[in-house]
Amino acid sequence: MGVIVDTSVWSLALQRRNPVDNPETEALIELIGKGTAIMIGPVRQEILSGVRYTVQFDRLKSALSAFPDEPVKSNDFVEAARICNKCLDSGIVIGNTTCLIGAIAIAREMEILTIDQEFQKLTSIVKVPLYQA
Repeated sequence: MGVIVDTSVWSLALQRRNPVDNPETEALIELIGKGTAIMIGPVRQEILSGVRYTVQFDRLKSALSAFPDEPVKSNDFVEAARICNKCLDSGIVIGNTTCLIGAIAIAREMEILTIDQEFQKLTSIVKVPLYQA
């Protein structure tokens, strides 16, 4: 079973200066070794957004090309919107990408590796399986 790796973990692992050693980055390395680290297009976009220099952008884009995107279907976006709306009805604001990752994880019966506290809020509304590092 694959594990969707959230932007927050990729960002920690890919820091050029002062890479962080923690259970999540170690879990990412383990998942990569097993071939079970899952990438989705919106996470790839978040990782690449804000990279100022073309050389760095191209290097990072090339490194991430080793991870094919899990196909995101139209229904995934519909379910993500439903999840976001359910959260709003409960007074909780959750970002669109977080809701999309949650919808994909639920639909594919995958877990999510993250350090983003937004996912903790999400789990209070919908049963999103989080990977324990």
